[in-house]
Amino acid sequence: MEYKNILLNIEEHTAIITFNRPKVLNAMNYEVVTEIYDAVNFCAKNEDVRALIFTGAGDKAFVAGADISQMQNAKLVDILEMMEMGHKTMRLIETLPKPSIAAVNGFALGGGTEISLACDIRFASEKAVFGQPEILIGIIPGWGGTQRLSRLVGMGLAKEIILTGAQINAARAYEIGLVNKIFPADKLMEETKKFAQKFAALPAFALKMAKNAMNYGFDMSLDNASALEIGAIAQCFATEDQKEGMSAFLEKRKPNFKGR
Repeated sequence: MEYKNILLNIEEHTAIITFNRPKVLNAMNYEVVTEIYDAVNFCAKNEDVRALIFTGAGDKAFVAGADISQMQNAKLVDILEMMEMGHKTMRLIETLPKPSIAAVNGFALGGGTEISLACDIRFASEKAVFGQPEILIGIIPGWGGTQRLSRLVGMGLAKEIILTGAQINAARAYEIGLVNKIFPADKLMEETKKFAQKFAALPAFALKMAKNAMNYGFDMSLDNASALEIGAIAQCFATEDQKEGMSAFLEKRKPNFKGR
């Protein structure tokens, strides 16, 4: 698929997906979401890709929300289609069998915050701004914000952000656990790529099993989640990487994982 609104580059086993509409602060519309879904699906199937980074073009925005001009007079059926595609895409990112990192380089409002929430890890520049301002234009978050934000930062803080439409800076986002780390703007991508390389050097199947155990066990009872974990670790013992990892440990050398 040829992309008009995003860029997809693969560097040293890391896929970098860049939202590339800087003139409109990388605002999202149905076409953009469709392209993201296709790119993420491609990366999921590409064995050369071991980690994903999402970021925005330009120095002002990660994704500054949805393209309101497209939504203002949309029919109900069109809105339902766009919201369903958005949820489908966010869930694909969230359950991707490979780690994902949001490198938030500026405004991450509405859908921008929701994309970052679907990622495993969120890094931010000192200039980053997060928020779910949908309430200010008469709607609510529609790509998982009402669900994922509360699961990450707690219900009280999520309600404060969503019900007021307030925006928070990088420091506050870090304080409440929305962001993992903050970097100077000119160091954000360098540090994010460096971190992604850690994933690229780890056993791919074990990473997948760890993500699955956490993602799918989160809403289960402890007994059922524990059973899920047991099954996940047992499957790791059928891989070459498990044998290599344990042999390397006992032989006091660095393991050479091959993703098998």
